[in-house]
Amino acid sequence: MANHLSVNKSNQIKRLRQEGLSQRQIAATLGVDRKTVGRHLAEEDSNGTKAPTGSQSTDEVAKKASGSECEPHRETIIELLSAGLHAKRIHQDLVAEHGFDGSYYSVRRFVKTLRNEKPEAFRRIEVEPGFEAQVDFGTGAPIVGPDGKRRRTHVFRIVLSHSRKGYAEVVYRQTTDDFIRALENAFWEFGGVPKTVVIDNLKAAVKHPDWYDPELVPKLRAFERHYGVTILPTKPYTPRHKGKVERGVDYVQENALRGRSFETLAAQNDHLEKWEATVADRRIHGTTKRQVGKHFDEEKPALSKLPLERFSNFREARRKVCRDGHVTIEGAYYSAPPEYVGREIWARWDGRTGRLLNNDLEQIAFYVQGEKGTFNTNRDHIASEKINSVERGAAYLLRKIEAIGIYTDRWCRRMLAERGIVGSRVLQGLLKLAKKHRVEQIEQACDVALRHGEFRLRSIRRLIDRQDPVQQLMPFLEEHEMIRPLSNYDAFVHECVQGNL
Repeated sequence: MANHLSVNKSNQIKRLRQEGLSQRQIAATLGVDRKTVGRHLAEEDSNGTKAPTGSQSTDEVAKKASGSECEPHRETIIELLSAGLHAKRIHQDLVAEHGFDGSYYSVRRFVKTLRNEKPEAFRRIEVEPGFEAQVDFGTGAPIVGPDGKRRRTHVFRIVLSHSRKGYAEVVYRQTTDDFIRALENAFWEFGGVPKTVVIDNLKAAVKHPDWYDPELVPKLRAFERHYGVTILPTKPYTPRHKGKVERGVDYVQENALRGRSFETLAAQNDHLEKWEATVADRRIHGTTKRQVGKHFDEEKPALSKLPLERFSNFREARRKVCRDGHVTIEGAYYSAPPEYVGREIWARWDGRTGRLLNNDLEQIAFYVQGEKGTFNTNRDHIASEKINSVERGAAYLLRKIEAIGIYTDRWCRRMLAERGIVGSRVLQGLLKLAKKHRVEQIEQACDVALRHGEFRLRSIRRLIDRQDPVQQLMPFLEEHEMIRPLSNYDAFVHECVQGNL
């Protein structure tokens, strides 16, 4: 009776008030609690009913407000209220920017009056099956360890907007990893993924809050891609945009956790899992007028399919590429392309693999994670000017030597066959000589050294310095103006032989 009045009793209160009775007299006459009478009369005043003598009507309240020293700044205060600012901040701005010399309490009273003048209307929006889920955090039940110490917890709550099916999980911290893990557990518990998830602007999820163009943290963007879901932050300071889950958090706190404590986090989550199945899913929801569990069975086919495997909940951090072209991850070193030296990039790792990404989150390198202290260098990441000739190999050096000449090439190949690995340095030395001497000189020296079986670089240097001429072999000529024909010698020899006889 104290909270709900019949129509007859309500009419009696209005009639007695019009007759000029006080609230105390009305309560005594009707046998109603005086506070109930006062609350009922206040509701009548707000609906436009004229108050009796001695009571304060809405018009009088407005009159008092208009006499406030805040009245000249009414439009400014309304604008600041619309921006989501509270009375303390509004008072500070009025003093700093508008020369206001009134007290904070006068601003607070004026703000309260403005808010009571006209309640803000809102529109309830219902969605199609599988389209939306809403997420929020609240305070969970404390964890009390064996030593008696209490540890605070946070309860994660997600509610499917169509069926009101919920999932709750308790965590110690509201980090990005905790948020993603709880959200993913909810998807697998539901057996599917909604198309959109409406979240608050918590720091673990939203890098830059903005109603028109919010920016999620990079890991959450990767989570979106993995599950094919769109995550939508609400407008800052506008909790009604996720009103379904706001009440859902209260429901968990009041029905499942109030007055309880647990020894471990796992114990509290086990309790929540059983509570969802035996209490939350069996209730008849106040808005849908349907049992939540059965309603969810109808919505479940509309959810998107789960991926083949869970999201790789990697760790990530910004890393600066050092001058040696590497970044450090868990004590190991990984190379990045040379154009990123001195710049910051993203590093992601999960204990098995590591990836490097640019600022657009495009992959620029992939590695299997190595042990601490090891270097993982991709050869393509080494700047060409920093790869020495020994690293490039003898084949690379021989290709350059071929351009000098055929004798140099033959000498170098024989030299490598004779001297093995140390011959690579000899090749480098020979290429250096080619920058100081003519090709003809090097070719001549290599020809002489090759014919004498000499395969030391110092021998090539001495031959070039001495420039010893190479013995020229004259070609054999059968005919020449100074050479008589062989037939003349045949007659001469014949005459000599005959004379001796």
